[in-house]
Amino acid sequence: MNDIHNSQPAIIADHIKQVYFGGNWTAVNLKDTLNGISWEMASRKVESFHSIAELVYHMNYFVTVLLKVLHGKPLQGNDAVSFDCPPINSQADWESLQKRVFAEVEEFADLVAALPEYRLWELVSDKKYGTYYRNIHGIVEHCHYHLGQIVLIKKYFLQDQ
Repeated sequence: MNDIHNSQPAIIADHIKQVYFGGNWTAVNLKDTLNGISWEMASRKVESFHSIAELVYHMNYFVTVLLKVLHGKPLQGNDAVSFDCPPINSQADWESLQKRVFAEVEEFADLVAALPEYRLWELVSDKKYGTYYRNIHGIVEHCHYHLGQIVLIKKYFLQDQ
């Protein structure tokens, strides 16, 4: 495929953008879901569940890790710190986190779209981490999973109002 718009990487990049910005099959996306969530709601925990802010940070953690790899840096990530969201103590903190997440995912999707197709089948690093294809699709699946949690937590909070 010579047309970048019909390449596997471009199609996958569309899936990334759709789960974050809309147009996916589920008709749910992160940007619209976060709309109307205050910093207090984002940082509030329901029982032992993670806060919305922690989930957003966690979802983006893996985008950040793979984004660095796409920029030619070594794979460096640690699941144990993937929920270590900086404190959200104001609306400015919450908006800053969202702005960073959406900027990074745009850059990530653009880099994925520009990948030569053969790179999808290369290992990201060590064999245990699998191919670029597996990791990129894993990010989309992971985002959908946690997006569902955010939707439910938001509904829980809104029923209290």
